[in-house]
Amino acid sequence: FFFLMIRRPPRSTQSRSSAASDVYKRQVHGGPDFRVLTQKARKISSTYHLKYLEPIHVNTLCADTAKVVQEYTQLGGRRPFGLSMLIAGYDDEGPHLYQLDPSAAFYEWKATAIGKNMRNAKTFLEKRYTADMEIDDAIHVALLTLKESYEGQMNSKNIEVGIIGSDRQFKVLKPEELKDYLEEVE
Repeated sequence: FFFLMIRRPPRSTQSRSSAASDVYKRQVHGGPDFRVLTQKARKISSTYHLKYLEPIHVNTLCADTAKVVQEYTQLGGRRPFGLSMLIAGYDDEGPHLYQLDPSAAFYEWKATAIGKNMRNAKTFLEKRYTADMEIDDAIHVALLTLKESYEGQMNSKNIEVGIIGSDRQFKVLKPEELKDYLEEVE
């Protein structure tokens, strides 16, 4: 079992930072909503770990983060969050991928996409995804999915591929490794 993440890096010139926490090993420089939710999710994860002396389950993290989103929606004086997030992780039950919406609803997926042209990407994934895929096949399908709606030339400088497996270690492919996959897609 594994989880695969492919994303476009931010368009801004800000430097990217790595997070030391179990939550969001790679931090995307999103807007203020993303930063606030990431900070809250880290706090939820840390509090759970201090209380129970074990890592938080991905489902629990999503549910508790969704509660925060719901509170901001209902409380006066606070602006609701205006973003969808994909939250992925690996716990005792295996790999998980959740989508958290601005309405505070969260859904578990085997494969999904958010953002521009997400309907086309989801349709593409529905046709190509299988539960018994090897990691190389999953990377290939994910890159093909991204290529369907990508504007411009895909290369190792403008996309990243991250993987989390049963070892529970998040790994971002090096540009050299990514180039090999991109050549296969072309």
